[in-house]
Amino acid sequence: MTEFLAAALGFPAALFSAALIVVVAFWLLVLVGAAEHTTFNGDVHGPVFGGGGVPVSVAVSLLTGISWFISLAGSVLVRRSGASGVAGAALEAGVLAAALLCGWALTRFLVGRLRRAFPDRPPPSRLDFVGLTCTIRTGSVSGDFGQAEVAAADGSTALVQVRQSGTDPLGLGSTGLLYAFDDDGEFFWVAPYDTALDPRDART
Repeated sequence: MTEFLAAALGFPAALFSAALIVVVAFWLLVLVGAAEHTTFNGDVHGPVFGGGGVPVSVAVSLLTGISWFISLAGSVLVRRSGASGVAGAALEAGVLAAALLCGWALTRFLVGRLRRAFPDRPPPSRLDFVGLTCTIRTGSVSGDFGQAEVAAADGSTALVQVRQSGTDPLGLGSTGLLYAFDDDGEFFWVAPYDTALDPRDART
């Protein structure tokens, strides 16, 4: 135990030990629901980690953990070798370089395998609602007033602003079809929709 602590708190493992404490604290917060694993914006991209598709938090955690383990094992071997002075410093520098290089290589390899668990998906857009049916949540819908509830593909619902160009009877609880989105006004154009005419509901 003493040897382990000495190696973990000595150079070069101490550099990664401090980073590992931060990583462990972060994932503990994720575990208790105080943080999200996507807290660090976006995914890893470019050639550093072999492409995107995996959250930055996951890639950095892998790099930190792997580099820490390699540096710890190397530090123990250096201490057991009895090398000191210039030779010991050279070996410790070599351990640091090996930890970084091997950590990067293994992280790059694992990110490639984990990418399948984080498939690339375009960010959600309000345009995804165009073509979907909605339920009117206001007493009426006019050219300057109206709200409706629409269900996204993932099952979540959203309350959106809707308008109609005519005077069709769109009231509370009726079904409408979102057929266009107005970027300037940030609302959807809606028209009455008869669910009985939906071919998906046709019975054979």
